[in-house]
Amino acid sequence: MVDSTGIKVKSEGECNTRKHSGPKRRVWRKIHIGVDEKMLEIRAVEITGSNTRDTRMLPYLLNQIPHDQEIGSVIADGAYDTGSSSF
Repeated sequence: MVDSTGIKVKSEGECNTRKHSGPKRRVWRKIHIGVDEKMLEIRAVEITGSNTRDTRMLPYLLNQIPHDQEIGSVIADGAYDTGSSSF
């Protein structure tokens, strides 16, 4: 199974914003994970900028699985299911 989620990264600028009541500027990253459905183990991880499309990361996640281990199927949400992925 593969999916992604956004994670907020705390930065020095955010702490200064709280102290001095300036405009909030949040830094976000995206974590893409591949999980073995049967064992419930994380098998692949990539962290990218928040604007990275999920379809671009699927080949990188799949390449983290050793070549001698068979991948029976890949389950993903619609963000990974487009025609722009080439793997």
